[in-house]
Amino acid sequence: MILVTGATGLVGSHLVLRLLERGKAVKAIYRSENNKDRVQRVFEYYQKADLFAKINWFKADITDVPELETAFQNIEFVYHCAALVSFDPSEEENLRKINIEGTANVVNLCIAYNIKKLCYVSSIAALGDLKDFETMVTEETEWNPEALHSDYGISKYGAEMEVWRGYQEGLAVVIVNPGVILGPLFWREGSGDIYEKVKAEVPFYTNGGTGFVSVIDVVAVMLLLMDSEITGERFILVAETKAYREMADLIAEKTGVRKPEYEAKKWMTSIAWRIDWFLGLFGKNRILSKDIARTLHTTKYFDVSKVRNAVSYEFEPISKYIEKLSRS
Repeated sequence: MILVTGATGLVGSHLVLRLLERGKAVKAIYRSENNKDRVQRVFEYYQKADLFAKINWFKADITDVPELETAFQNIEFVYHCAALVSFDPSEEENLRKINIEGTANVVNLCIAYNIKKLCYVSSIAALGDLKDFETMVTEETEWNPEALHSDYGISKYGAEMEVWRGYQEGLAVVIVNPGVILGPLFWREGSGDIYEKVKAEVPFYTNGGTGFVSVIDVVAVMLLLMDSEITGERFILVAETKAYREMADLIAEKTGVRKPEYEAKKWMTSIAWRIDWFLGLFGKNRILSKDIARTLHTTKYFDVSKVRNAVSYEFEPISKYIEKLSRS
């Protein structure tokens, strides 16, 4: 049987669906009954509602070791997709607890129960920092602890360290580092935030950019890696690096709304994150940190030759995937 943590998230729900399509027995960890409804909507979206009843649901929290241990009974392979995604500095403690301690718990139980292989879903936020003479981020780009990182990025990097510890102790592992993941239905998570802002016709854009990838591609590569003999490796999953403005224009064009017209300069976002910080003192949820403001004006390019060579996979162009999403 296969265990999937974070089964009610964007990646987890799509992964469970693909595993069931393959005829695999899946135990899916969830924390809330309401979240299970989202998974059902994913199955219905792909016209696979009949497979939903085949999920072996297990209620557990990855930070609760006794609870999580029970979930590991009769498990052979583990996909660890569960994570807290937040760029609110007030969430630092929760990010460390869920992303680092939770991953340590999963790794420890994988070792204790002789799991055959673990796939961990990390992030491009956990990749290294380019030196002045470097132009493209690879899996080997060195992490600079002195550089400015988001709390989320630090927590995912720390989680990877737990996975590598497991590898050193004899656990077969693979890590994937997806870019911003595009997918349907999860409009308040990850890529959904981009869609919401564009559809709301927010008039501003910034000149930065980052790597994007579809959830279909992420899950497909995860399955290929787990089926392979590859272990002890990490892989960047990015279809294309796109400018934020280009992404906003693509989404606006496909959804029939007005494109953003005005560039938000660095000084504007610099003021904005300080205002956001001030309002956070009075209980407002933070949405813009100093690090996020900086990344809105920078562009990173990612080398995906490693995964292409390892499993001979070609990513779908982002414009084609957005067109599919807009038709649904």
